[in-house]
Amino acid sequence: MKAAVYRHYGPPEVVHIEERAKPEPRENEVLIRIRASTVSSGDWRARSLKVPAGFGIFARPVFGLFGPRKKILGTELAGEIEAVGSAVKKFKVGDAVFAFPGFDLGCHAEYRTMPEDGRLVLMPTGVSFEEAASISFGGSTALYYLRDLAHIKRGDDVLIIGASGAVGSAAVQLAKHFGAKVAGVTSTPNLERVVELGADRVIDYTKTSFLEGGDKYDIIFDTVGNASLSSCASSLKEDGRLLLCVASLFQILGSFWSSMTSKKKVIAGNAAERVDDLRTLKELIEAGQYRPLIDRSYPLDQIALAHAYAETGRKRGSVVITMDRATSG
Repeated sequence: MKAAVYRHYGPPEVVHIEERAKPEPRENEVLIRIRASTVSSGDWRARSLKVPAGFGIFARPVFGLFGPRKKILGTELAGEIEAVGSAVKKFKVGDAVFAFPGFDLGCHAEYRTMPEDGRLVLMPTGVSFEEAASISFGGSTALYYLRDLAHIKRGDDVLIIGASGAVGSAAVQLAKHFGAKVAGVTSTPNLERVVELGADRVIDYTKTSFLEGGDKYDIIFDTVGNASLSSCASSLKEDGRLLLCVASLFQILGSFWSSMTSKKKVIAGNAAERVDDLRTLKELIEAGQYRPLIDRSYPLDQIALAHAYAETGRKRGSVVITMDRATSG
């Protein structure tokens, strides 16, 4: 099979196409012919070792001291089950599925095995493989932060910074699903798209600051890493919550102190990766309340270009990788 492999940390060009052995499913596993994946922020950070401040010292021990421990990136996928192990009962050959290996990676290839009890779900009806591959990373992160950490409720005033990204675009839709009033912060070219996602109003950060209007929010969700409690405190209600999806080590440590000294909370940390969240997202898609946003697609043999674009920080929604057009590298 063809796979995008990187053996050294560095720029997008370190990722290249190689022929690898096609995996065989164990008795409790399924073999998925991958139709689409994405290049997420987790992928380009693992490839480049560009991590939030304070975490640099931990990057190599986590990803591999002398080179990448897991040489095939990719946190999410969609495809068809081609074979099943002898003990598999939940899935059958031909099932269209999406999956979220997350930190286990391995989705930038034509095939991957998954345990049948893993983060693996039948695809929602009415979506393409490209859309299904884009569900897990952004959707799970937004769902976990808003529902499980911030305890969002109907009528909350919510501000989403980076409202056109993979996490931000999911957060806009999910916050509306929970009955919140949503303001989205984005740049001029993305204003209309964020309105289409359901935002009640949009703020163009290239022209004004959300801090200038005097508005106060129950939840400020920073999906891009630009906010701090000191900068946002005046825009939070008395018991408001600042969610930091991309937080430095110092912000995470500071969040514990703020929780002890103020009613205004700073909440940061890694999002949970759970199959039940994928099922919830599937139900919301089928109910017409959530749809993953896609910026652009690249064939597998243009994986380096996809990494380069994703790393610019200007993408709208997900950058998709498709397998069917891949050629030898």
